[in-house]
Amino acid sequence: MALLVHLKTVRDLRGKGDRIAKVTFRGLSFYTRVLENCEDEARFDEMFRWPIASRVDENEMLELQVFNYSKIFTNRVIGTFRMVLQKVAEEGQLEVTDTLIDDNNTAIRTSVTVDIKYTTMDGTVGVWSDGEFLDVPGDPEGTFQFETDSLLSGHSHGSGSGVSPGRSIHGIPTFRKAGKGVFSAMKLHKTKSSKDDHKKDEPATLDMEDLDRKALRLGGAGGLDPDCISLASVTAVTTNVSNKRSKPDIKMEPSSGRPVDYQISITVVEARQLVGLNMDPVVCVEIGEDKKYTSMKESTNCPYYNEYFVFEFHVPPDVMFDKILKLSVIHSKNLLRSGTLVGTFKLDVGTVYSQPEHQFYHKWAMLSDPDDITAGCKGYIKCDIAVVGKGDNIKTPHKANETDEDDIEGNLLLPEGVPLERQWARFYVKIYRAEGLPKMNTSIMANVKKAFIGENRDLVDPYVQVVFAGQRGKTSVQKSSYEPIWNEQVVFTEMFPPLCKRIKVQIRDSDKVNDVAIGTHFIDLRKIANDGDKGFLPTMGPAWVNMYGSTRHYTLIDEHQDLNEGLGEGVSFRARLLISVAVEILDTTSTEIVSSTEVQVEPVSNISESATGKIEEFFLFGSFLEATMIDRKIGDKPISFEVTIGNYGNQIDGVSKPTAAKKKKKEGGGESDEEESELIQQNSSEDEADDDGDLVSVSSTPPMKPVITDRNYFHLPYFEKKPCIYIKSWWQDQRRRLYNSNIMDKIADKMEEGLNDVQEVIKTEKAYPERRLRGVLEELSTGCNRFVTLANKDQNQAGRTKLDKERLKSCMREMESMGQQAKLIRSQVKRNTVRDKLKMVQNFLHRLRFLADEPQHSIPDVFVWMMSNNKRIAYARIPSKDILYSIVDEETGKDCGKVKAVFLRLPGKKGFGPAGWTVQAKMEMYLWLGLNKQRKDFLSGLPNGFEENKAPRRSPCLQSVPPVSLVYNMKQVFQLRAHMYQARSLFAADSSGLSDPFARVFFSTHSQVTEVLSETLCPTWDQLLVFDDVELFGEAGELRDDPPIIVVEVYDQDTVGKAEFIGRTFAKPITKMCDEHYGPPRFPPQLEYYQIYRGNSTAGDLLAAFELLQIGQGGRAELPPIDGPTDSERGPILPVPMGIRPILSRYRIEVLFWGLRDLKRVNLAQVDRPRVDIECAGRGVQSALIQNYKKNPNFSTLVKWFEVDLPENELLHPPLNVRVVDCRAFGRYTLVGSHAVTSLRRFIYSPPDKTHNNWASAGDVTVNMDADPSVRKMDTVVKLDATSDAVVKVDVNEEKEEKKKKKKKKKGEVEEDDETDESMLDWWSKYFASIETLMEILRAQEAALAEAEEREDQEIAAEGADIKPDDLPVKGSKGKEKSRDKSRNKEKKKSHHAGEGTEKHSSKPKVDELLVYNKELEAEYDNFEDWLHTFNLYRGKAGDDDEAALDDDRIVGRFKGSMCMYKLPLSEEITREVGFDPNMGMFQSIPHNDPINVLVRIFVVRATDLHPADVNGKADPYVVIKLGKSELKDKENYISKQLNPVFGKAFDMEATFPMESMLTVSVYDWDLVGTDDLIGETKIDLENRFYSKHRATCGIANSYSVHGYNVWRDPMKPSQILAKLCKEGKLDGPHYGPGGRVKVANRVFMGATEIEDENGLKKQTDEHLALTVLKHWEEIPRVGCKLIPEHVETRPLLNPDHPGIEQGRIEMWVDMFPMDMPAPGPAIDISPRKPKKYELRVIIWNTDEVILEDDDYFTGEKSSDIFVRGWLKGQQEDKQDTDVHYHSLTGEGNFNWRFVFPFDYLMAEEKIVISKKESMFSWDETEYKIPARLTLQVWDADHFSADDFLGAIELDLNRFPRGAKTAKQCSINMVQNQAELPCISIFKQKRVKGWWPFVARDENDEMELTGKVEAELHLMSAEEAEKSPVGLGRNEPDPLEKPNRPDTSLMWFVNPLKSIRYFIWHNYRWLILKALGLLLLLLLLGLFLYSFPGYLVKKMLGA
Repeated sequence: MALLVHLKTVRDLRGKGDRIAKVTFRGLSFYTRVLENCEDEARFDEMFRWPIASRVDENEMLELQVFNYSKIFTNRVIGTFRMVLQKVAEEGQLEVTDTLIDDNNTAIRTSVTVDIKYTTMDGTVGVWSDGEFLDVPGDPEGTFQFETDSLLSGHSHGSGSGVSPGRSIHGIPTFRKAGKGVFSAMKLHKTKSSKDDHKKDEPATLDMEDLDRKALRLGGAGGLDPDCISLASVTAVTTNVSNKRSKPDIKMEPSSGRPVDYQISITVVEARQLVGLNMDPVVCVEIGEDKKYTSMKESTNCPYYNEYFVFEFHVPPDVMFDKILKLSVIHSKNLLRSGTLVGTFKLDVGTVYSQPEHQFYHKWAMLSDPDDITAGCKGYIKCDIAVVGKGDNIKTPHKANETDEDDIEGNLLLPEGVPLERQWARFYVKIYRAEGLPKMNTSIMANVKKAFIGENRDLVDPYVQVVFAGQRGKTSVQKSSYEPIWNEQVVFTEMFPPLCKRIKVQIRDSDKVNDVAIGTHFIDLRKIANDGDKGFLPTMGPAWVNMYGSTRHYTLIDEHQDLNEGLGEGVSFRARLLISVAVEILDTTSTEIVSSTEVQVEPVSNISESATGKIEEFFLFGSFLEATMIDRKIGDKPISFEVTIGNYGNQIDGVSKPTAAKKKKKEGGGESDEEESELIQQNSSEDEADDDGDLVSVSSTPPMKPVITDRNYFHLPYFEKKPCIYIKSWWQDQRRRLYNSNIMDKIADKMEEGLNDVQEVIKTEKAYPERRLRGVLEELSTGCNRFVTLANKDQNQAGRTKLDKERLKSCMREMESMGQQAKLIRSQVKRNTVRDKLKMVQNFLHRLRFLADEPQHSIPDVFVWMMSNNKRIAYARIPSKDILYSIVDEETGKDCGKVKAVFLRLPGKKGFGPAGWTVQAKMEMYLWLGLNKQRKDFLSGLPNGFEENKAPRRSPCLQSVPPVSLVYNMKQVFQLRAHMYQARSLFAADSSGLSDPFARVFFSTHSQVTEVLSETLCPTWDQLLVFDDVELFGEAGELRDDPPIIVVEVYDQDTVGKAEFIGRTFAKPITKMCDEHYGPPRFPPQLEYYQIYRGNSTAGDLLAAFELLQIGQGGRAELPPIDGPTDSERGPILPVPMGIRPILSRYRIEVLFWGLRDLKRVNLAQVDRPRVDIECAGRGVQSALIQNYKKNPNFSTLVKWFEVDLPENELLHPPLNVRVVDCRAFGRYTLVGSHAVTSLRRFIYSPPDKTHNNWASAGDVTVNMDADPSVRKMDTVVKLDATSDAVVKVDVNEEKEEKKKKKKKKKGEVEEDDETDESMLDWWSKYFASIETLMEILRAQEAALAEAEEREDQEIAAEGADIKPDDLPVKGSKGKEKSRDKSRNKEKKKSHHAGEGTEKHSSKPKVDELLVYNKELEAEYDNFEDWLHTFNLYRGKAGDDDEAALDDDRIVGRFKGSMCMYKLPLSEEITREVGFDPNMGMFQSIPHNDPINVLVRIFVVRATDLHPADVNGKADPYVVIKLGKSELKDKENYISKQLNPVFGKAFDMEATFPMESMLTVSVYDWDLVGTDDLIGETKIDLENRFYSKHRATCGIANSYSVHGYNVWRDPMKPSQILAKLCKEGKLDGPHYGPGGRVKVANRVFMGATEIEDENGLKKQTDEHLALTVLKHWEEIPRVGCKLIPEHVETRPLLNPDHPGIEQGRIEMWVDMFPMDMPAPGPAIDISPRKPKKYELRVIIWNTDEVILEDDDYFTGEKSSDIFVRGWLKGQQEDKQDTDVHYHSLTGEGNFNWRFVFPFDYLMAEEKIVISKKESMFSWDETEYKIPARLTLQVWDADHFSADDFLGAIELDLNRFPRGAKTAKQCSINMVQNQAELPCISIFKQKRVKGWWPFVARDENDEMELTGKVEAELHLMSAEEAEKSPVGLGRNEPDPLEKPNRPDTSLMWFVNPLKSIRYFIWHNYRWLILKALGLLLLLLLLGLFLYSFPGYLVKKMLGA
């Protein structure tokens, strides 16, 4: 079935122009050719054909659009014609003439005539002949009955002929007779009935990429690598498109695998809530093998460390990011015992590096116990972690006022998107089996064994090692097996989601000596899981993963062993391993869980063969069309090429045959048994192989001796005869995975190309970048929709894993949402939003690339090896998905069935550095990989015009045997013209810092060279190279569209030795066939820039054009003549002809010569008499000679000029070269250094635009002044009218209001109440207030950004209302809401902390502020190059990345000056201005450059985050300042053991500009022994600052005052400065008027006019007015620019030993005062605030409800012997105890005991300052700053055993809960909900009394109340304390009365009687009395009995 459309004519067009039409049906568009200069009628007369798979539906549309074609801009639609195909579907044919409609759907005059035919199919199978398919062997069930309706849309045979289905050449409809078949394959399974098939049918499409490629070819552009496609080449769309070549990849060298410098800095701030009682914790920081420990803190479970550690590494990125960073807390570690582990936290370094700014700042890491996963959280560590690579700069948040972020939950150390509550999970990695392992032992041993034991063994003993999150597990070793079967699983227990991104799976060979890796595979967890709402846990497989590494043949020492460890790109297939991964979340509450996290290895059951997919036979075909640029080292021996896929095709070191499986030899071919791995046994029966013509693979080309091309390269003589290879192999059929990733890759490639265009358009400032961006987004959204239709097929295929299904779902969702977002963004792209949207679209690109990367492999990659002498020399690795064939165009690999230029490179480490840049060989290759069943199409993409040459056969020949070689009988002869115009910014290859470049152009087997130009980095060769009689094979039409690529290499000519490689670029020529006309639009070609690459880095640009002209029958005479004289000066060299070289016009370049600085020695001799030569396009000018560089390095003549002819097009301007030479005796010159100014654009002079500059209009314009200049965005400038008298009003009340508002927001603790007194304020108050403001601004900006993003997300969500809820935008916004709420809470909290109410703030005085820049001043003011520019002079070879020779080492000095360039003649107005000095040209009003003496005052405030320099992880920093010859060392004032020292120092130095203008401020580390080490330094060019118009000499304060902390620093008052500025700028003014007005030029400013002196008297003054003008100086017309305010700048400290890595930062500022002006006052005092001495008196009155711990000996009663212990944090050794309240039975204790804690406190920072020696060996005391926290603990005293800890409370003295009035009201809530309760500060309240709870943690880690204490806190300053002293305990003076304790409270062995009395009598009184009574009775009874007989006898006897 097919639809044919014949587009005849379009009539009644308006105007004259180039027309083009586009016809679209079912999403597939065809373009016509461009009709040039047609007027009212365009006769297209072209035929288009769509092969279609399902019937045309009645409602389907055909769309036709006619455009005005434009080479440069997007084509403009003239009109559209749409037609419903109902009639066509019924009748089969229709001719229509109809009018077009425009964008607004209104009909226009233009009409179109089309003829439409629709050929249906009768539904009979007979139409398809069997010849179309290969015979399908043994198909008894007839699976191959073809169902017409299930035909897939695919290539028609048309594409086989190189004429795409709808293409026509020059208007003649061409159709190749399609023979019997149209489709090249069927769906192989039965489908549903044809009715519902319509819906799922895919429209046939021609890849949009082709159109872009058309564009490339035909828009007159050499199609180059995507980075330098010029715009014209992309937007031009013409018909001819051939799709036979794919793009070459220009970057040669693999980037990974090379070691880089990394620095990881970790600050451990503190730990909280550690589980355990009274512990001594230490934090251990461990990265990989390195461990560092903090100091130990005693008896606390919330230790404060604030210790900083730095780890340095020099490893490849992959190794770095896989290292595990582990934080663990260890309890009571000392020299003898290793301590017990409390808990650990681990993540990999890659997680940190992928954070914004590569860091976590002030985040809480949650600890868990690896031995007991049921235990829950073991505490938190607060830390900062940053990972810096070379060249990253880290923005550290400003360190001034760390508010203690107590919100732990809100600041957990977790990446975005990870849930706060992480759970434990089991990760199961199942290892089933492996195959195809290489030999890992020498055969000698094996032979010995064989002789003795008599068995043949496999030479490898493999096992698998799995590494994850720092733990490793390994399977058992399978002895002697190339195909080991393990069936084991390795189980890891880890938190989920894990903070480690990759699982490393490695097959290793077990060996007696050491185990070696065989191959490594990394599983990226992000790719096998999805964390969205509809996401899935990590899952993978069971799937085969392929492992690559070094070559397979075994050597004892493998030089490429790194490759097997997974570093760098593997150069050969090693093995494949069948694995699967699963994750199960654990329920930690269940009882039978194993609580340890040890790695376990368990057996698992075997899986069935089919689980990984059905095994299919694949066929790989390749043809070598050309092999050129073969390195000369290997050119002398015969060369062959070998292609392998897996182990198939590998003849040298391929399959190690398993000895176990004894295989029958096949009769067919000797080596076939060798090739085909055991997979064949499973699948291909013997007879099937016979049926297939017994196809033996041919995997390598016959050896052939190379032929010389030129001095460096050889080529192989593949002329008519092109060798071929083919390989059969068997793999599990998992093509669907590759297909899906191909579709996405193609969308991404296309998008990348489009985005590069957009950037190019923006860069070259062409019009309409937004149109191109819209185009990109349209393509993206159609691509996404297309993916959704295509990817949904083959759902029920064998071997689909869970991951396949889940990935498909999530990819579909992602793509769908991306498509919708793209549509939406497309509608939002406006002129002004292009850049923002471009960023968003780039995110899409990353997302696409991420999605396209398939984690489960299927077919291994293809390797092409160049062999010489049976050794492997160089290789190329081609991913199998790139050459995989599919019937659907989008699914086909991008290089399948196309000719690709492949560059071979050296394997492994050999390929790094210069060796990797030289091409080993350049191949033109054709590759095709597909199922053997689909094989018949494998030649269709080759250039036409060949005959197949098959191998001679013995058996009856079947049609299906592939050819051994192709013989081309069609050959075309061409002439190539290479117009080499110039190159710029080349790499400096000589020691002089220049190069002697020449270019070598390679085309096919020819090469030519330009002339050598000596000593330049910007050669203008202006040379035409003509290649005659270039023979190319193939059909003419195809060569026109797809000529081979041209390689241009640039070299540096050396007098000795061979030329050195500089770089390489590729280009495509524009082709003209002999029957075409040589003229516009394609000819003559335009010059274009091609980026030159050297390895992966760029090495310049080449400006050139290339054309390929066919030589017809008439020979060369018919070619366009080469006009242009052969240059008489240059001999036979042809210049670039006129039509191609740029049009020139006359420019004048004026050069300002100011001076030279910091010139280094040349050949050990000092530079004495330098001069500067300026050269541009062959013309130039020389500066005056500096007579004595030492005395005065400035030039005497300031301005010189020269005239030169330059191209009109600014982009083609040649660079301007600055060269400095030293004039030696006898007229000798030596080159000192040079600089190339690549772009002169910034120096082009544009005359002032009168209308713009004077803003002519009348009336008052009021400038609203912002109340607070510091909050003001720097870029908002109010445009005013210069002629009008604008009034700038400052409303003072408004200002106050603003301040109030601001103050309310501010925390209350910046200045305390007692500081309201003006005299208490100092410079630091100002500094801290400013930092607060800075933080507020930053916060506001962040919030604004977040809000904007959120708004955007919501818009997207709202507009795409059908977007599902789990789509990204919504998800994103949820997260943001959360974080936003958090920040709101913080604000709330702050307002709580700040005293009881916020009312107090309003009464606070306003502190004047300065501006704190968190970067250098230069960064803010464009390096102060407002008129004086600095050019670095370079000498010496440029270093490459690996030599780490940064460009800084090549700088030999600096030239200061400027240029100005303008077209002649210049208008007269300028030269007529008043005071125009003709000698100065455009550089009027420039100060003179005579030497000048300056007083330089350097203020160093403090340094932060210094790099530790001592063993203990600290440093002892001091400041050193160098300026010229003078140096100030502040060594005696070093600050001991501090990494954040506060220096607070001012240094005065005198300097003479220009001799001493470079100021170096360095921070050194003091050492007791040995020399001091440099920590880091920063350099400031003072001269540029001094002369800058921004007036960087002394910052302008925010307000003017004559006394106090904010006194005016500048010796000139504001009014004097203003007067001077007006005079210099020739402005009228300043005129001070009544009522606080001042007029400058034509602006009126208003302000206050009174000032108070120190006695409080008011005086009239104009200074405030003048200051107002200065603060708004940028609003003054013509001369206005921002003046530098009073400020502190933050400069990074760098160390030459660690280039590019920040070693800390320093905060400072510099003032400069010329000595010929009045001297400034003394420097303001910024010395650090001294801590204030305080005394805290704590009276412990009583305790209550303390838990009872002891049992009584006698009575078993519960009681406690209570005492209370207290200390201030950081002073544990000064802890104080009360006496003991013995034997408390109720938990009540009475003490009346006083603790006294003296301490030093810094108000501003809210920290206690402690100075103490770190250890007994320390030399000096170290100062610590610690938060002010009071700890009270309650203990139970024991006499013989250790005391028992009962509970504690820690009070932060700045904000702690108010004590309860009575013990009843005191509850545990006071501790738990501290945030909600009102807090007080002891520094404000001074005296507080109340009840506070004691708490401890019980066994379950819950907080429980263990007692209450009644205490009184009284804070006094040291002076007050001296006046009223008190005693400790209950001592004098001011003793406390004794507590009224119950009598029971005493010690029994001191007073035994008393205690007996108490204990026994008290309790057993009645018992004792009863006992006594009883005793008496017994006694009486006894006496009675005793005396009874006597009496009786007496009585009886009567005695």
